Parts: sequence; structure tokens; C-alpha cells
Amino acid sequence: MKKQAELFVYGADVLCPSCVNLPSSKETYEWLEAALKRKYPDQPFSITYIDIHQPPENDPEKQEISEKILNDEYFYPLIMVGDQVVGEGNPKLKDVYKEMEKQGYKPA
Repeated sequence: MKKQAELFVYGADVLCPSCVNLPSSKETYEWLEAALKRKYPDQPFSITYIDIHQPPENDPEKQEISEKILNDEYFYPLIMVGDQVVGEGNPKLKDVYKEMEKQGYKPA
């Protein structure tokens, strides 16, 4: 494993208009965290939820990504592993797993 993976889930409390029957951004964050802990036990990673309406003030990169989502360049929830977008709108778990394994994570 190269280094501990950092995952980011960008979203908002309000569901996006095209996401009516999908989980909320927070639910996606919780679901993803649980799934990754099961898939990669004892392999540390961090996962952070970022509200697109209140991105961290001291992080221009996260502000820029939030702005792109608000400008409809991406759908939310948007999932990133490091600086790599791996899913948006209705993210697929296998795409996240694929990126994690590219970074050296081994499935249980």
C-alpha cells in the first residue's frame, strides 16, 4: 500500500433534482464508509463528508470542487479518492473498490 487513501464525499442535505429515489449524500457517505471497512479491514483510510454549500474555508481545492458541483459540472454526491473522481450522482461501489485497489488496498 502506498499511503493511506483519503476519500471525500461531496454533497448537500437537499437531494439533487434527479436523485429523487436515491440515498442522500450523508447516507451515501455512511454506506461507503461501512462498505470500505468491511472490504478492507485493518487497512486505514480516511473518509470526509464535505457540504457543498459550506466547504472548508481554508481549502481552495475543496471550494473549487464544491463550486463545480453547484454549477452543474458534476452531480452530487460526488466521491473522490484523493484527487480522482470515482463516482457521482449514483456512485458505484465497484468503481471505488477499483481505485482503492489501484492504490494498493487488498480486499478481505
